[in-house]
Amino acid sequence: MDSRERTLLSLEHETGDRIPIDFWASMSMKRRLAQEFECSYDAFLDKYDVDLRYIEGPAYIGPARPDKVDIWGVRRTAVVVSLDSGSESYSEVDLSPLADADSAEAVDSYPGWPSPDWFDYSVVEAQCEAVRNQGRVAVFMGDRLNRIAQLKPAMYLRGMEHILMDLHVNPDIARAILGRVRKFYTEYLDRILDAAKGKLDIVLTGDDFGGQQSLLVSLDTWRGFLGEGFKQYIDIIHSYGVKCMHHTCGSVRDLVPDLIDCGLDVLQSLQPEAAGMNLAELKARFGKDLCFQGGISIQEAMPFGSPQDVRKAVEQVADVVKPDGGYIFCTAHNIQADTSTENVTALLEAYHEYGRYE
Repeated sequence: MDSRERTLLSLEHETGDRIPIDFWASMSMKRRLAQEFECSYDAFLDKYDVDLRYIEGPAYIGPARPDKVDIWGVRRTAVVVSLDSGSESYSEVDLSPLADADSAEAVDSYPGWPSPDWFDYSVVEAQCEAVRNQGRVAVFMGDRLNRIAQLKPAMYLRGMEHILMDLHVNPDIARAILGRVRKFYTEYLDRILDAAKGKLDIVLTGDDFGGQQSLLVSLDTWRGFLGEGFKQYIDIIHSYGVKCMHHTCGSVRDLVPDLIDCGLDVLQSLQPEAAGMNLAELKARFGKDLCFQGGISIQEAMPFGSPQDVRKAVEQVADVVKPDGGYIFCTAHNIQADTSTENVTALLEAYHEYGRYE
């Protein structure tokens, strides 16, 4: 059974030979693994028979941009964190170009709105075909600064505090920003799917809707400002016969029924430390209508546990998710450079040991 057969069976709530495997790691971790295993990162994934592969997607061919400025005109500063086992580099926003916008008209007149024409989509089919030829699952996610979303780009453009306040006190500004974000992503998404010519299996959208203890916005606010766009993205994805997986960190238990109503196929992250995100409870309550990916902690077991602790964490998850399929093995987010290589290999070996159906 190849990766596509195995994974697509699971997404139909059926079981194959084993639970499908996905693998998320930071760029620093990817480089370290390639160096320590003396092979390419893709070869490392093949070594452990990881099922999902993420394509690069359309190539940027738009106007030249200043260094550290993304397609939305948001400027960032690099922050490097040194660790005993390596270092991690992150980008923090230091200029939100719509921070001072005082009306919907000011938002609409912003000269920095990106165009879907800034990308070459002709490369997408070959990327998908290369994954398909290996029997793997082709997934499009985009990079961290250009992932199909609504709230996150609005946070970058306006500033997190500003946009969260706008949702309540300046709704016209919030709707103007979110509307322009959706306008870009609906066309961008449609062109990607059209260019894939039926060879893309999953689109992963990404928008953080939860904090550690609760939703970032109320249910009513989510429904009033974000629900329509969330469903619109999924409808476009489904119109091409592709599955939709959505990444959100944090506590989103109260939102899950809405995500199901919008047609979501797979909920990704399942941050176990966040309130209400117990995988056993989520699968028992929603497992007939929704698939899951993730749930292995990167805050505790992976960086601070022993290899045996990691194995135990995988075994506990496998015991919960094996009945009736509907799950893909993965950590709750990217494995960071503070995690030992021994724990990474223990994780992947445990996936195969505990994920088999016999």
